[in-house]
Amino acid sequence: MYADSHCHLSFPELHGRIDAIRAAMAAAHVDRALVICTTLEEFDTVHALALRYDNFWASAGVHPDNEGVREPSVDDLLALAARPRVVAIGETGLDYYRLGERTVADMAWQRERFRVHIRAARASGKPLVIHTRSASADTLAILREEGGDAAGGVFHCFTETAEVARAALEMGFYISFSGIVTFRNADDLRAVARFVPDDRLLIETDSPYLAPVPHRGKVNDPSLVPHVAARLAAERGVSVEHVAAVTSANFERLFGLPAHAGVTR
Repeated sequence: MYADSHCHLSFPELHGRIDAIRAAMAAAHVDRALVICTTLEEFDTVHALALRYDNFWASAGVHPDNEGVREPSVDDLLALAARPRVVAIGETGLDYYRLGERTVADMAWQRERFRVHIRAARASGKPLVIHTRSASADTLAILREEGGDAAGGVFHCFTETAEVARAALEMGFYISFSGIVTFRNADDLRAVARFVPDDRLLIETDSPYLAPVPHRGKVNDPSLVPHVAARLAAERGVSVEHVAAVTSANFERLFGLPAHAGVTR
């Protein structure tokens, strides 16, 4: 059985097709998924999925790329984290990819938002789901300054260098790979995927985005996460069953879930 550690089932590309997606997941032996929150405004929709289906869980957070949305406080995040089936804080982090005419100095609001999430994760005991793009140095620096290693968590949809991966691993974080690892031009990322230890490895779809080969360019959903596992298995010289087993165990350990948690409704 596979676990998708990061998907956006509340997004419009997927939210109207939950029954079909769940059927496809069952057929592909994907038995669990973490549904990720990207704004406070979105949280109720995300949380409702986790309450409705006993093999979905939810996170609480505001994505670093989202502007013009309600800004979270530590208290806001703690209140959401205390709700049933909320198992992580995030998606949070830093993203300097779309600066436009702005400078890195102009992104102070993003760095402060990230600090708020780290503080909430430490206070709640829930792990962080970290997004970093074109901002790895600041991401790592702020994690160190705020004691993010005490919360732990995962660098999701990892696309950074081997050096960033090693720094994240040294702080105790997990590394999650998405469909990008199957892309033709992702040799450097595949090199990283070969050295991440078994006990720090996760798989995800980041759906509806980043559908893996051979579905690249299509709408992604959690039923396609086995393609990520298969490519990791090939790169690491192990069976896909091994990747499924260790990533499922890591999913349970990181998010504090029981083994083989339900798929009954």
